Amino acid sequence: MIRHFNKNDFSRIYDLGNKIFPKFQKTNNLKEILEDSYTKILVYEQDKYIIGFLMYIELKNTVDILDIIVDEKYRNKKIASCLLDYMMSDLQDTVQLITLEVRKSNQAAIHLYEKFGFEIINIRKDYYENEDAYLMGRSIER
Repeated sequence: MIRHFNKNDFSRIYDLGNKIFPKFQKTNNLKEILEDSYTKILVYEQDKYIIGFLMYIELKNTVDILDIIVDEKYRNKKIASCLLDYMMSDLQDTVQLITLEVRKSNQAAIHLYEKFGFEIINIRKDYYENEDAYLMGRSIER
């Protein structure tokens, strides 16, 4: 089941986020995000246990995907695809562009994004502490 996060999810989101980015909890205040009308988090729940989430910022015309994180034990089961699909179907009609950054070495994620129509727009040098990132984007046609 996919749904928007709530305050009961903070601990699990921090747990998943910190496994991927050790500074996740320090840089993301979930209480503030919950009260923020722009930043959104979708959680993927299985048997009432969160196994992945997608965090994004939705402005009037653009969306910036900040994180897609899936518990390592549940990867390669289309969870990230389901989260992306749900997010895209839930966007405001005014959204025209979705962007994200991804490590150049993260071929699995790049492949996933390409399946969803994202293309490499630019390279961001040393975006991830000594590793370049691709800036990827996808236009939304209505």
